[in-house]
Amino acid sequence: MKKIEIITRTENLETVKQVLAKNDYSGMTVTTVMGCGNQKSDSSEFSELNVEINLLPRIHVMTVVWDEDLDDIVYELQQELSSGSVGDGKIFVSTVDEGIRIRTGERGDKIL
Repeated sequence: MKKIEIITRTENLETVKQVLAKNDYSGMTVTTVMGCGNQKSDSSEFSELNVEINLLPRIHVMTVVWDEDLDDIVYELQQELSSGSVGDGKIFVSTVDEGIRIRTGERGDKIL
């Protein structure tokens, strides 16, 4: 199993959900986050405070998929989320050694 973490613009949530649903995945965890990277923020609302704010609102989506589905899903996410502009976000992939369904104690392949 592979964990996919997507950090992208908040308006891209429906697109992420559609890509996952198209590939028969519905489980995900979504959090609202603030982040900074190469994109510059509009800090004009904070100018009178004389403080530089470089954080922008983003969403962080985490899901777990089968190894064999990973490349297709990552490719589709990259194609759908890319606007060609700085600030489109990042996708991170890591290996999941084991998963356990809390309610039943099931492990591994049965939990997805």
